[in-house]
Amino acid sequence: MSTQIVILAAGMGSRLGRTLPKPLTELSDGRTIMQQQFDNIHYAFGEKAPVSIVVGYKLEHIVDAFPDASFVYNEQYDQTNTSKSLLRALRASKDGGVLWMNGDVVFDPIALDRAAEMVARDQSFISINTSKVSDEEVKYTVDAEGFINQLSKTVVGGLGEAVGINYVSRDDKAALIRQLARVGDQDYFERGIELAIEQDKLRFEPVDISDLYAVEIDFAEDLERANLYV
Repeated sequence: MSTQIVILAAGMGSRLGRTLPKPLTELSDGRTIMQQQFDNIHYAFGEKAPVSIVVGYKLEHIVDAFPDASFVYNEQYDQTNTSKSLLRALRASKDGGVLWMNGDVVFDPIALDRAAEMVARDQSFISINTSKVSDEEVKYTVDAEGFINQLSKTVVGGLGEAVGINYVSRDDKAALIRQLARVGDQDYFERGIELAIEQDKLRFEPVDISDLYAVEIDFAEDLERANLYV
């Protein structure tokens, strides 16, 4: 079975101050944020890798830009956070694991080479950056065996930041779906992962991409920084 890949792109992205969905923001090389994600996916997984996009805000623009993708609609995009977008995507997925990424991340294509190695093992993982630990970002800690045990913006003593590229294995997917359904509408998907780790004993391995670039675009200064790489 081909690797199932999901891009979460339902949000309004109001902090960037653009009229189109944030993933359609143009980069300095002429590509949009989402187009560079598609290019990276094709580099690592091939041109025929199936990609599903969770859409909501001004969805017609994304549908028009990527007609070969499949789409999952989060009709409550203005009332829910990424937990419910990912929940919809996992429920709509076929048997097998799912690789997903936030639709506003500009990143080095090599990051998906490392992801592909984990996907081949069917090992759930979280891509992380240990070079900085910002208060407003999702941070993580690990247990004695090196697996993720805390994952949120409120983690104290975080070892690094999650960068928004993740995978849930075939065997772990049902538990994550169950926990995503339980969390609040405004929770990020990381809360569902935390509960699945705590209550279902899921094991998410941290995949270090600190030597590569990965920039989540929330503000204009993030876009300026990303444009230095592409």
